[in-house]
Amino acid sequence: MTAQSATPTETDSEASGAPTPARMRQTLGAFATGVTVITGTGHDGEPVGFACQSFASVSLDPPLVLFCADHRGRAWPRIRETGRFAVHVLAAGQSDLCARFGSSRGRKYEGLDWELSRWGTPSLPGALTTIHAEVSDVRVAGDHDVVTGRVLALDQVTEDRPMLFFRGGFGLDGPAATEVTGPWGWGDRWG
Repeated sequence: MTAQSATPTETDSEASGAPTPARMRQTLGAFATGVTVITGTGHDGEPVGFACQSFASVSLDPPLVLFCADHRGRAWPRIRETGRFAVHVLAAGQSDLCARFGSSRGRKYEGLDWELSRWGTPSLPGALTTIHAEVSDVRVAGDHDVVTGRVLALDQVTEDRPMLFFRGGFGLDGPAATEVTGPWGWGDRWG
């Protein structure tokens, strides 16, 4: 076979380590991340939110954070309209909250105990901490937006253990901990 006649196939891509969506998901799943819920409101005042594992601190001075949100999501475009959001860092025992906000189905706030913060964003109970911010910059990156936010306030940090997402599941304790069951999984669109 010559270089001119070679036509790459899916098998060739997998064998060469090419970054297909499936291979990206599998490979990057080996990087354990914390899990957050990003909340905000639309112009109509209705609360919205989504589970997000792509969150990071950017700068201490000025205080900046970032998250990545899927363009196809329903919540992020509405949060972007108003420009303010809250990041809730989830505790290990908050799988119900994660499932609620990680799914594209159902009414996320129905029957949920929450309050409106002084910044006009929904504040969820029991998170390890909550970060209140306003949108500072948005950059398109493939099928996601990279959102930088200027931190307005930080809520108290609790001493609970964090929720971790690893190899398509929660926790680090073995095969049983890595199964994603219920309404939340890789198939949903976060954001």
